Amino acid sequence: MTLSIGTAAPDFELSDQHGNKVSLSSFKGKKNVVLLFIPFAFTGTCTGELCAMRDDLSSFQNDNVELLAVSCDSMFTQRIFAEKEGYNFPVLADFWPHGAVAQAYGIFDEVRGCALRGTFVIDKEGIIRWQVVNGLGDARSNDDYKAALAAL
Repeated sequence: MTLSIGTAAPDFELSDQHGNKVSLSSFKGKKNVVLLFIPFAFTGTCTGELCAMRDDLSSFQNDNVELLAVSCDSMFTQRIFAEKEGYNFPVLADFWPHGAVAQAYGIFDEVRGCALRGTFVIDKEGIIRWQVVNGLGDARSNDDYKAALAAL
């Protein structure tokens, strides 16, 4: 079960594809956050979703918004994935303890060992203002994210 809209988003600290530590709390009071969980790097739907974000990056990473992509892959996998696809946003490794952040957000698939396809729009105060959780093969719409950000 996912978290409820209007509740505080669980804080976390994960390594990005370059080994830099990124915490949700570092954006508090500064930026809204689009927290985008993907099941696995290098899979068709995940790559397609992140490439769509990359191609419209100014809508999701600017002075007011930060995009954070997360999967349970290792930092080394995230680095190769981000370099291959040209992702210029943090691609975070929820690798160890395996899936701990996905679990905190209620979207970890214990059987497959990955995050479900969940997105959380978190305001500058750290409150979840919008969310969607899709099945592993069901892509999400960037237009939905834009509408949620516009409502903040």
